Formats: sequence, C-alpha cells, structure tokens
Amino acid sequence: MDDTIMIQISSGQGPDECELGVAKLFDALCREYPDIELIDKSPARQNGCYKSIRFYGGSELKTLEGSVQWICVSPFRPKHKRKNWFVDVRAGTSADSVDFDESKIRFETFRSPGKGGQHVNKTESGVRAVYEPTGDSAIAVDERSQLQNKKTAAERLRQIIEGKNKSGADSAKEHNWLGNYKIVRGNPIRIYEGLEFKRRR
Repeated sequence: MDDTIMIQISSGQGPDECELGVAKLFDALCREYPDIELIDKSPARQNGCYKSIRFYGGSELKTLEGSVQWICVSPFRPKHKRKNWFVDVRAGTSADSVDFDESKIRFETFRSPGKGGQHVNKTESGVRAVYEPTGDSAIAVDERSQLQNKKTAAERLRQIIEGKNKSGADSAKEHNWLGNYKIVRGNPIRIYEGLEFKRRR
C-alpha cells in the first residue's frame, strides 16, 4: 500500500460495550478497506471484545480520526439506560525500524591490543563493524583470527540494531496506548446503529 499509516481504534477506557464497539468498527472498516493489515489486538474481558486494535491502512483512513458513535441497547446489560457508546480512532505513531542487512556492513581492521602478546600486535586482527545505513558500530578483538573477529563484530552489530528496533517499537506502543485516555465523546465522525452495526452517517 502507498502512503500507509498506522491507525488505532480504542475503547478509551470505556465499558464492555465500547470494547465491543472497537471490534465491530474494525470489522466494518475491513469490509470497507480490504487492504487493511492488522498489527495487534488488546483483548478485553468479554469474548470478541478489544480494548484497542492497531492496523496499517491507506492514508485515506486519516479522515476517520476522532470519535465514532455506536447507538445500541447494551448486549451485556439489556436494562441499562445508556444507548450511546463511543470509540476513538486516531493515527498512531509507528516506530522506524531498520532491516538488518549484512551486505551493508563496512569492516575496518586494526592492531588488537588484546591477549596474544607480540603476535596480536603485529597483525590487524581487531575488527570494527560499521552499519553504513545508521552509523552504528561494534568491535571484536576476542580472537587472533581476523575472520572470527569479523563474525563476532557482525553478530554484535546485529544485536545492537535489533535492540534499537525493539526499544523504538516499545516506545511507540506506549505512546499509542496513552491515546486510550484521550477519547472525546461527542461530535462523532461516524455513527453506527444496532447490533448489525449499520452506518447511519
């Protein structure tokens, strides 16, 4: 998909009905936008209900940012007077990740000051691996073999890149989760009605 963005649907810390609304809205959007790609779901207490759902979709989905109203008698509490439930839709933050590619590593050699005495100091067995797309680097001086040190430095560099990817993903997920507290009840972008979740406008 071109111009892909990340969207999060949230119950906004609402009750079970809002969490069911999250599931129903996601299903409705999947029918409307077949190219939607699920990222993850945060399950709620009730089966088939979700606190939030994150997915990738086309940039046109950004027009849905705001609250979505669902008018329906509660399927969980039939005698409950409330019939208006709201879920939040917003464009989320997606972490920039780096796909590690060993072909983009630049290796530099140097004389190792490590163990081995004069033999090590006379040969450039120390290796620095530099990942050119990001500038991250890792060093290996563990072995007398330059080839072995290259393998070690490359593996350390891979771990650095993957660690950064995970840290960025965790930060983005935390940022998006805070959006659960920002729901605005009123002035809905869309309105749906009934258990069939039919769109009114």
